Amino acid sequence: MTTDPPLEAAPACGTFVPLETPLSDAELTALAMAADPDAPLSADAVPFHVHMAQFAGAALPQWYMAPATARASARWRLPVVMTIVSAFLLIEAFGLCNTFGQLVFA
Repeated sequence: MTTDPPLEAAPACGTFVPLETPLSDAELTALAMAADPDAPLSADAVPFHVHMAQFAGAALPQWYMAPATARASARWRLPVVMTIVSAFLLIEAFGLCNTFGQLVFA
């Protein structure tokens, strides 16, 4: 049985200190399974909202949401989508129903 090196303890004042190497999913799973859910919080525990307040001016953290990918600007999409939406609105305005692909009176 191998023993993993101890994890770095975060400072008590709520500052963020990244680990030198990120934890793998297996390591995180092992830590979660070994944790005692009924153990009391330590006196220097920082509430999550206090920890996240230091990122108040920034976008969402990288671990929470990956950055958006660049959009390819296809100029034909907007007119096509607007035509389809307009067609359905016109069908509804005339009191018709197009639920299953057949245009019938509602």
